[in-house]
Amino acid sequence: MRPSIKHLVKDLPFSVKGSLWIESAEERFLGPGRVELLEYIDEMGSINQAAKQMGMSYKKAWVLVNSLNAQANSPLVLTQTGGEKGGGAVITKEARELIAFYHRLRQRFQVFLEEETKQLNPPSNL
Repeated sequence: MRPSIKHLVKDLPFSVKGSLWIESAEERFLGPGRVELLEYIDEMGSINQAAKQMGMSYKKAWVLVNSLNAQANSPLVLTQTGGEKGGGAVITKEARELIAFYHRLRQRFQVFLEEETKQLNPPSNL
């Protein structure tokens, strides 16, 4: 049987919450914000437009993209400058694999949070 804190708290509904990210020894690698940025870059074809969609500065978006690319074995975001249609950005198949991995990890994490919440709030015996 798991230890409980129910005897320490008022009879209120509680829930277990958490955020999920992956870190290297040096810095954060992948989390909800970076995944969202990659998804918007994929959708919009632009780091600048992705940043605007997220309410993030272009500079911060670039810092995140550079961090992602630096920690991966191959680039996750490829950029083009200038040209007839202007610059742009695309995500690589490796970025798509990481996005899918993160979403699967997030689903397992959500199940964990829900199970722990159930432990805090056992059904009442009426």
